[in-house]
Amino acid sequence: MRICQHWFLHLLVSTLLRSRGLDMKTVPEQSTLGRTDSEQLEFATSMGRCILTHNRVDFERLHIQYMEDNRQHCGIIVVPQKNAYEVAQRIGILVSALAVDEITNQLLYA
Repeated sequence: MRICQHWFLHLLVSTLLRSRGLDMKTVPEQSTLGRTDSEQLEFATSMGRCILTHNRVDFERLHIQYMEDNRQHCGIIVVPQKNAYEVAQRIGILVSALAVDEITNQLLYA
């Protein structure tokens, strides 16, 4: 599973998920800091990555917009603002239960 972590998630989350074998990239690592949410989703999609975010409202809107425009994305996973260990656990459970093609074009809540 390839994941692009939205910029304001705690860096510890990416460390914990990497330790579980997930291919994580953060916004600072990909030099996309300062880009809009729409640009972040486009970039993640171009890299074949789903996006992990706390920003439910904006990414729900973007998902609907993509579906209305018949555009593809690699998945959006929304997680609540909890401590990093709980977030990593929620993501780990979700992605272990789903195949990559089951996440494509989906808006999921962990």
